[in-house]
Amino acid sequence: MIVNFTPGPSQLYFTVEDHLRQAIRKNIGSLSHRSKEFEMISKEATEGLKQLLSIPSDFHVFFTGSATEVWERSLQNLVEAHSFHFVNGAFSKRYFEIAGLLGKHPTKVEAQLGNGFDFEVDIPTNTELIAVTHNETSTGVSIPKDFIGKLRTKHKNALIVVDAVSSMPFPQFDFSIVDSVFFSVQKGFGLPAGLGVWIVNDRCIAKAASLQQKGISIGTYHNLPTLLANAKKNQTPETPNVLGIYLLSKVVADFLGRGISAIRSETEYKAALLYNCLENHPTVKPFVENKAWRSKTVIVADTGSKTEAIVKLLNSKGYYPGDGYGELKKTQLRFANFPAHSKEQFETLVDLLNQID
Repeated sequence: MIVNFTPGPSQLYFTVEDHLRQAIRKNIGSLSHRSKEFEMISKEATEGLKQLLSIPSDFHVFFTGSATEVWERSLQNLVEAHSFHFVNGAFSKRYFEIAGLLGKHPTKVEAQLGNGFDFEVDIPTNTELIAVTHNETSTGVSIPKDFIGKLRTKHKNALIVVDAVSSMPFPQFDFSIVDSVFFSVQKGFGLPAGLGVWIVNDRCIAKAASLQQKGISIGTYHNLPTLLANAKKNQTPETPNVLGIYLLSKVVADFLGRGISAIRSETEYKAALLYNCLENHPTVKPFVENKAWRSKTVIVADTGSKTEAIVKLLNSKGYYPGDGYGELKKTQLRFANFPAHSKEQFETLVDLLNQID
C-alpha cells in the first residue's frame, strides 16, 4: 500500500475510489452543466460545504479551475489600485507577484522562511485587500486565527482574503472577520486536482460590481457578478469540472458523517504525535521553531544530511513524503496531515523516523 504524504496532490480519501466507480456508472462525466442533474450535484456540494465549514448565509460558494486561479480573480474583482500581502514563503510570494503583474500596486511585509509576523505591521490606509496565506505550504507556517481577528479590528474597511489551500477543512474560521476564503480540493479534501472553491461575502460582490461600474476590467466568465448569477441557479458560467464537483459533494457528505469535530481532533492528535517525534529526535527537527506558528496540516522537518536515508526508508515501506520546497528541497521533508491520513499511518511514520539515528 502506498501512503502519499506530499502536501498536494496528496493522498486520496479512502471513499473516492467507490465514488468514482459510481460516477462512471451514472455517466457523470458526460452530464451537461445546464442539466437538472448537474444543478442537483452543484447544490449538494455547495450546501454540504456550507454545513461542514459553518459558512454563513451571506457568503457564496463558487467553483473555479484551481486555487491558483483565485489569486488572479480575487485581485481583478476586489482591487482597483492597492493590495497588501503577508509573505513568508513561495506561495504567499506568488500571490503578491500576481498583484504586481495585474498592476494593483501591491505592498508587502515579508518574514524569513519558517517565521510568522509581528502584528505591528504598517499597512497603508488606502489598502483595499489584505491577502493572508493561512497556511504557507512551502514552509509549514500557519497564521493564528487571532492574528486575523486583530487585522479586522484595525482595518475595518479593507477586504480580508484568506488563502486556505493547505489547511481546509481543519480551521474553523470566524467568517465575521474575513471576507473571502479559498482553497483547492487536492489537499485536505483528498480529491484529484482540478477544482478550486472560492467563498466570498456580499462585501466582495459589491466591490466587484462597483469596479465594473467604473469601467474597470474584472475579468470575463469568472468575475463575481457572473459567478453569482449562475450560482443562484446552481450552475456555473462555463462547462466546469463536473466530475470533480460530484466527487467533492460525496466526500463532503462523508466528512459530515464522520463529523468535523472528530476530523479536527484527529488532525490535532496526528500533528502532536509527529511534532513530539521531531522535537525529541537526535538529528531531525521541526523547521518552524515557534510553536504558535506551526502548521497542523503541513509539517516541515529539517532533515539535513539524513534526508536521503529517511526517504529511502520510508519509500521501502510505501510511505512517500514531500520534498522540501525551493532552496530547501534537499534538506527538508514535508508531511501532509489531512483527513485522508489515518492515526495508524502517523504512528507508523513516527516509528520509522525513530529508526534514523
